[in-house]
Amino acid sequence: MDEKLILYLRDYCGYCAMVQEVISELTVEVEQRNIWENDSWQNELIAGQGSSTVPVLCRMTAVGETHWLPESDAIIRYLIQTYD
Repeated sequence: MDEKLILYLRDYCGYCAMVQEVISELTVEVEQRNIWENDSWQNELIAGQGSSTVPVLCRMTAVGETHWLPESDAIIRYLIQTYD
């Protein structure tokens, strides 16, 4: 799969931790952006997704398309179906 994955998350978020655990188990390369550590990352998330609720997985395809996937269950399902 030729895409860049970015996970928007924050500290003390159990749903974020569940997604991070699956990423670790699958050894998928995912850039992780903690929105509490960088205001520009939070602004990117709000601009792309419409809110700052996390976790959100941003998928950037080789042809320049960007897809935003919110909700931990949906993210985990996508990662397992695509990378397991």
